[in-house]
Amino acid sequence: MSAEIFDEELLVEQAKTDPEAFGKLYELYVDKIYNYVYYRIGHQPEAEDLTAKVFFRALNHIPHYKNKGTPFAAWLYRIAHNLVANWYRDRQRRQEVDLEQAVFNSAKQDTPQQAAERSDGRNILWEAIKQLPPERQQLLALKFAERLSNAEIGRIMGRSEGAIKSLYHRTLVSLKELLAEHENLVIEFGEKDA
Repeated sequence: MSAEIFDEELLVEQAKTDPEAFGKLYELYVDKIYNYVYYRIGHQPEAEDLTAKVFFRALNHIPHYKNKGTPFAAWLYRIAHNLVANWYRDRQRRQEVDLEQAVFNSAKQDTPQQAAERSDGRNILWEAIKQLPPERQQLLALKFAERLSNAEIGRIMGRSEGAIKSLYHRTLVSLKELLAEHENLVIEFGEKDA
């Protein structure tokens, strides 16, 4: 057992009764959880709110946390995954326009046509990703937002490295098929760790 894992396990146990220890866990994982949430929803203020909710829930439930042989981060990602799913469900019930993002995009030096094309491409990609099953969305978030290896993703998702590699390949094939009808959209996927 490595010293890092042992220290994390000890820190988790201390965090069950010591808020300062939980603060150290927060510092270790807040950026990773924020990146994951932001990648999944694409809105900075709401990603910040959801990240705060992840750690609020973790703080409230850490006394009941039991190590099941997976990293503590896997538990945090599971909380984040559930909150993102709830966010999408709530958002489907009420449609909103993100005025801040519209103003930010219009301030760039692109021509109106370039801005429209870029926005259309992003929207098409987001819509295609949202059509994928949640497990595949999570895989893409961990792979591209967190830049984790297949082995790290496997530990978080409770699968073998080979299973993650296979799921990643199937996910890219599915995404390519979803995007095939949009000939003008050029998207490059890194095959690192594939």
